[in-house]
Amino acid sequence: MKKYFYLLCAFIIISNLAKAAPGDTTWVQANMTNLTGYGHYDSTVNFPAPGTSYRKIYMIFTLGKYMCPGYNPAMPGTGTGGTGWCGDWDYTVQNYLMTPGGDTLELGRFITPYANADDPRTPWAATQTYIYDVTDYSALLTNTGTMRIFFSGYSGGFTANLKFAFIEGTPERNVMGVKMLWTGSYGYGGTTDISTHFSTLTETAPAGTETTDLKFTVTGHGADAMGCCEFAAHNYQVMLNGSSIATQLIWRDNCGLNELYPQSGTWIYNRGNWCPGAMVYPNFHLLPGITAGSSYNIALQFDPYTGGGSYTTEASVIYYGGLNKNLDASIEQIIAPTNDDNHYRENPLAGKPTISVRNSGRTPITSILFQYYVDSTNPAYYSSYTWTGNLDTMQDINIDLDESWFLREASGVAGFHNFGVKIIQVNGTVDDDSTNNVMTSTFLSAPKWPTTFRVFFKTNSETDASGNCETFWQIRDIFDNVVAQRVNAAINTLYIDTVTLGPAPYKLQIFDTVNCDGLQWWGMAYDTPVPTTGSFTIKKLNIGTSIPMSNYNYGGTYNNDFGCGFTQYFTTNFPAAVTNVAGNSLGIEAYPNPAQNTVNVDISGVQNVKGEIKIIDMLGRVALTTNCTSAEQQINIEPLVNGVYTILFVDQATGNKLTARLIITK
Repeated sequence: MKKYFYLLCAFIIISNLAKAAPGDTTWVQANMTNLTGYGHYDSTVNFPAPGTSYRKIYMIFTLGKYMCPGYNPAMPGTGTGGTGWCGDWDYTVQNYLMTPGGDTLELGRFITPYANADDPRTPWAATQTYIYDVTDYSALLTNTGTMRIFFSGYSGGFTANLKFAFIEGTPERNVMGVKMLWTGSYGYGGTTDISTHFSTLTETAPAGTETTDLKFTVTGHGADAMGCCEFAAHNYQVMLNGSSIATQLIWRDNCGLNELYPQSGTWIYNRGNWCPGAMVYPNFHLLPGITAGSSYNIALQFDPYTGGGSYTTEASVIYYGGLNKNLDASIEQIIAPTNDDNHYRENPLAGKPTISVRNSGRTPITSILFQYYVDSTNPAYYSSYTWTGNLDTMQDINIDLDESWFLREASGVAGFHNFGVKIIQVNGTVDDDSTNNVMTSTFLSAPKWPTTFRVFFKTNSETDASGNCETFWQIRDIFDNVVAQRVNAAINTLYIDTVTLGPAPYKLQIFDTVNCDGLQWWGMAYDTPVPTTGSFTIKKLNIGTSIPMSNYNYGGTYNNDFGCGFTQYFTTNFPAAVTNVAGNSLGIEAYPNPAQNTVNVDISGVQNVKGEIKIIDMLGRVALTTNCTSAEQQINIEPLVNGVYTILFVDQATGNKLTARLIITK
């Protein structure tokens, strides 16, 4: 069984969880410190006294930055401590609970991002929040304890702010016991088989146990000739009473879709169960048949390997009682709309709100009635949506709410907004726990674009299996229909597409299908052969100015660095009728300007383009003539010498003339 740990931004957690609790939410401050280098950072913590039931307990780690003493941004190797780098590398951060009784348990792990301060997402004031559901450790998070942050970095630059939120109520199920089995960082492929560190242990499930999970957190580090263990995937098996009950690959295959992008390092590369800047997700394995009083043997067995590298590990067993609720749906998070940076790729939204819902009861869920709103808590302005499907016990699902109301009330309206959603009925009746039925978020609406615009897509030289460019783009409407696209493009080619859309919300997506390295990424310079670079720009039709894209960077070191893909939601203007493009002002544009070997000529305001283009030098001589039957034309100017030219378009039907200035420099 896989358990999901959700990342939510801190201010949403503060407002939503406190609001949802039947009693108070108790906040506990733990570590607040600068992570100056490799080592332990301990803090004594006064947790609540035992005796109170908590529906949820969250551990919230806010990672910040500080400028290291003596650090010179122009010379990254300067500064005191470690290597002199400052917040530039991907380091392992482990958070341990140490109680007076001797319990030492890892509550959560993440990897710091490549966070050079010149990066648009990680300036000196940047923060990133990692939130862990630690409700299973409720019995241990009491009285006085110690929280230890172990930071594996050999340079400073990061800050840590660790706190806990205790939300009163009834948990999904009670925990009968937690026991750590194995922990440590061990070499893999050396003279000692790593499996000897996970040799057979004999355990007995405590009273009240109905199910038992093995929780195993493992990340691969180091690199031999085969990339092990950071850049190589290997398996382990869970051995229960001498038999294998699960085989798990130690690998994270979606780093190029990291929500924290772009980064200044090799963030796009998949790794041994981690990605730079992201939480590490534990693996949960159900131990079948292990109930109250069961005595059992458990071990872990890794694939045989000869090489190098290491795995950092922590394994424990968690014994659960039965589910406390019969019928219960829980809103776990708002994916969109939200300003939560952990859903950076999904926002700002235009279209259907998306929420995550969990079945926290014993009864399968087949329908949920929701109410939701934007900016107004007046029920007269609520909208309703009924989801139908099949959601089994302790399963999660992402649900798209109906789009019509949200579109009418919020799409394209500038500024900050508030969104709220509430569960009204589950399976046609009121569910057992109303405290997990409400959630709110703050968000910025998606931008408005004109109904007609141009897409400038310069492909690079990276190919897919068919020899086409590995990158393509699509625009989809709210019903997920493709309304415009450029697929199967040739490499090293500039495509200019004019797109006209009706008034509605849309989703523009760029896909990088093979290497997940965007159109231009600094690491391409180390490939053999070195790929060419590409670009992607949206421009207004008549004046040729670029239309900003919210989560897309146009310039600087990380230009066009979006990993596996990029999404931009937008709405078009809502006029009484679709804009008559032919009625727009006449215009002509030439670019790039100055040009070298080719120039693109765009003509606007002409309904049916048919005529002739002439390129005339400073002496009035016609240097080049070509027929023109398209509003977008690419002309080969390689034979022309450096100088200043005039581009003249003559419309065959009307005789209208359009001119533009062109400079050629080679």
